[in-house]
Amino acid sequence: MSRTVVITGATGFIGGMLVKRLASTGWHIRALVRAASLGKRSKNVEPEWVTGDLGDRASLKRLVAGADAIVHCAGAVRGASQEDFDRINVGGVARLAQVAAAQNPKPRFLLLSSLAAREPHLSFYAASKQNGEKALVSHSGNMFWGVFRPPAVYGPGDREMLPLFQWMFRGIAPLIGSDQNRLSLLYVGDLADAIISWLDNGKKSQRVYELHDGHQSGYSWQEIIDIVECLNGKSVFRANIPVSFVKLAASVNLMASRIFGGSPMLTPGKVRELVHANWVADNDQLSSETGWVPKVLLAEGLRQTFGPEI
Repeated sequence: MSRTVVITGATGFIGGMLVKRLASTGWHIRALVRAASLGKRSKNVEPEWVTGDLGDRASLKRLVAGADAIVHCAGAVRGASQEDFDRINVGGVARLAQVAAAQNPKPRFLLLSSLAAREPHLSFYAASKQNGEKALVSHSGNMFWGVFRPPAVYGPGDREMLPLFQWMFRGIAPLIGSDQNRLSLLYVGDLADAIISWLDNGKKSQRVYELHDGHQSGYSWQEIIDIVECLNGKSVFRANIPVSFVKLAASVNLMASRIFGGSPMLTPGKVRELVHANWVADNDQLSSETGWVPKVLLAEGLRQTFGPEI
């Protein structure tokens, strides 16, 4: 009899890749889908869909009933206020954890957080991610749980890192902040494989794990540009954008969204995240406990992302 894994955010960038990777592993996949997202369901993989949302306890009970594991990928990445993020990233985690912890037997619960949770003072998003982790701890009781804190994740279907890489392949690198800043990266397929490794091999309950692509010290922006230049066969012009200008644009964008509505991506908090000096992760603990080893460094990840375009 196959085991059942529940996935939230299955129509999204990371959740969608996870569904594809899990489909060949023997897990029975049950996924939450909002009525508004029914059209985004994968055409190639057909999980057992449960219509509902993170604010509806009845649909969450149907979702987790009899499940062996839960992978909570859904989250808010855009917003104009702390409440915009907390509604999903904190409240959604709390409700799902409460419902899961009430099951007998209890499922294993993996929360997909963010490396930004390490620096909650930087932005509404970062604070919501750390508080979402705290909500899981508060409501899990003795349920087996883990938290993944991935760095910037990229790959086919990405809408955050992809535009930056596209500009670089066109020959322009719009850069903000110091050349000394370093960041880890992770290809989406490697993240999906890490989740599966935790589901199959994770033995340590109530742990927080960081992840990266195997490049131990992260990347500087110059190293990223060098890789793009090598793949593209032409030089990339560095367009250094003053931080003061980006902060002003972010403030105007935030003000406009509060007046006219909408969920902005560029906000003062996002700028603080972008110019933060250290987004280098350490995946030693996860690898030692599960045997997961990342396989896709940035050059190969960009080849898989852009295919014949490069």
